[in-house]
Amino acid sequence: MRQQITSARHPLLRQLRTLQGKRGDRRQAGLFLCDGWKLLDEALLHGGDITAVVTVPGRDLPELPENVPVYEIPERLMATAAPSDTPQGVLFTCRIPDRPLPDRLEGGRYLVLEALQDPGNVGTILRTGDALGLTAAFLLPGCADPYGPKTVRASMGAVFRLPFYETTLEPLCGLLDRSGLPLWGATPGPGAVDVRSADLHCAAVAVGSEGRGLSEALLARCAGRVILPMEPRCESLNAAVAAALLLWEMNR
Repeated sequence: MRQQITSARHPLLRQLRTLQGKRGDRRQAGLFLCDGWKLLDEALLHGGDITAVVTVPGRDLPELPENVPVYEIPERLMATAAPSDTPQGVLFTCRIPDRPLPDRLEGGRYLVLEALQDPGNVGTILRTGDALGLTAAFLLPGCADPYGPKTVRASMGAVFRLPFYETTLEPLCGLLDRSGLPLWGATPGPGAVDVRSADLHCAAVAVGSEGRGLSEALLARCAGRVILPMEPRCESLNAAVAAALLLWEMNR
């Protein structure tokens, strides 16, 4: 049975608006906000821990777990509670999973993202990695929150399908060393090789922001550097586009 909400001051609607804001607020609540039917289907299919669903009158919902409460709100309130300018008529909250670093990685292909601040880029990279057989992604400090509404929307459900870990450089390098996996940096510089000639079938590749690239601390831990061949007049690519090309080569 759907519970009716008619006031913008209802605690749940206040929480939905809070979850659109700061990373710290989401972590404190242990929840993140999702917007749209596609994401709801993906969460149900791939084990998202849904805690509440909010919809507008007259919309049929897919079958939900019995313990998930459903709330119905008028269109006017949906417009104030949704993170997008064009709400699709359904919002839901999920618990942020507790996902510590594993003790060891058994082969596979990995991406390391450093200081990618644009949530659209981070979400797109997760989506592309999921499509191209990425084993997992590691997000270093400075990256957009993978559980922010814009990142979640850009991922098109990959936040529920692709494993990813938020970590810092030292624990990550320790994990890669224990697992016998080389770390490559996607950046020009001394000794950089064409990505098509590098053996990346069982490795991690680090991608930095378009403006600043990879940090010296990370580059110092890399076994080598790879570059994407481009016309000399072009200096760089959008980070999500560069990651897609790298993922294609890793998969190939």
